[in-house]
Amino acid sequence: MPQTPHIEQHFTSSETVRDIVIGMSDGLTVPFALAAGLSGAVQSTTLVVTAGLAEIAAGSIAMGLGGYLAARTDAEHYRSERVREELEVEEMPEVEAGEVLEVLRSYGLDEESAGRVVGALSADRNRWVDFMMRFELGLEEPDPGRARSSALTIALSYVAGGLVPLLPYIVMDHMASALLASVAATLLALLVFGYVKGRFTTAKPLRSAWQTAAVGALAAAAAFVIAKAIA
Repeated sequence: MPQTPHIEQHFTSSETVRDIVIGMSDGLTVPFALAAGLSGAVQSTTLVVTAGLAEIAAGSIAMGLGGYLAARTDAEHYRSERVREELEVEEMPEVEAGEVLEVLRSYGLDEESAGRVVGALSADRNRWVDFMMRFELGLEEPDPGRARSSALTIALSYVAGGLVPLLPYIVMDHMASALLASVAATLLALLVFGYVKGRFTTAKPLRSAWQTAAVGALAAAAAFVIAKAIA
């Protein structure tokens, strides 16, 4: 009887999604709050656009640089831990072999099976170190181009998100109308973004959607009220 092949579908681009989430969530929220706050203090949409674009430029650079430095730090941490693990395998092979046995036992292997695995690993130092890095320390080797791609992804996501609340101010001259259009467009974008984010990162995309929109709305409302009170 013919069998349907079993095909597992797993999402494997978690780092890219994380960068998009970081950039887009801040990009939608921070310029939105800034524009709403300025709308409560000034009557010129041009001023809101100028300040908003300046914030998007500065924010995207800062966020991208933060992503770059974080990825570089991860890579440097991995390299330093690997050097330390290679030294331990070279100088204390019995201790490291015992640690491998402990890891294998935690997965339910009996002594005989675990002993065979340890023997096979100890015959190849590189594989041995790879095993210890992954299963003892829980570290995966970072992609060499991760820092650059992370910075670019976060920065572009920030710019894309930040332009959404500013577009109404760019095309409209009336402040009140631009504010209402900005609120509607940004809340819709936050709902869609939150839902899509939830589909990739949680089992409850609808909850993710309204939570994301609620955070953005609260930030914008707070900025508007504070600006009104100061003005």
